[in-house]
Amino acid sequence: MRILIAEDEKDLNRIITSRLKAEHYSVDSCFDGREALEYLESAEYDALVLDIMMPVLDGLSVLKQMRRRNDSTPVILLTAKDSIEDRVSGLDAGANDYLVKPFAFEELLARIRVLLRKPAETPKTCYKVADLEVHMDTQQVKRGGKDIKLSGKEFALLRYMVQNEGIVLSRDRLEQHLWNFDYAGGSNVIDVYIRYLRKKIDEGYDRKLIHTVRGSGYVLRAEP
Repeated sequence: MRILIAEDEKDLNRIITSRLKAEHYSVDSCFDGREALEYLESAEYDALVLDIMMPVLDGLSVLKQMRRRNDSTPVILLTAKDSIEDRVSGLDAGANDYLVKPFAFEELLARIRVLLRKPAETPKTCYKVADLEVHMDTQQVKRGGKDIKLSGKEFALLRYMVQNEGIVLSRDRLEQHLWNFDYAGGSNVIDVYIRYLRKKIDEGYDRKLIHTVRGSGYVLRAEP
């Protein structure tokens, strides 16, 4: 999952970014509203953490421009203001949630998880495909009851694929959701990580779960 942080307080921006990366999210960060709009025009994000009081262009103006151009990216507003009027203004502008500074990172993380749920989706802590189990809360992965150890990036890739079970995901889409703009790897990075996953998830099992769709990308599904 890819998240954009727009916060002009550099220390807070750095802390949020590093903590989210530690949770295996792909994160881009910026420090003013104009820059935030440029990021949003350049990539697809699963969520935006948006400070209201920012230079160049404030957060509410960013939010209004997003909604006018039909950008439905879920938004959490951050602000030091906690009056009812401020909250109403933010929600009326199109925010999905509102968090007053100072806040606990665990609360921000929980609110992000809520935003990333699909509409009307029952929260799931474990996804199962055939005999594969992916536990979102503990990041534990099992196949046939056997524990599988994954790196952070391998787990992030598997998490995104299992949440989109049966959907063909292009290399570009996978890369956009798993790496930020600072990444300078080669064009075959998705192929490399798919190979790592296949070695750990499929090798030694008759029933393969990770499939290549020629010319389109990859899909995780349990075929008969």
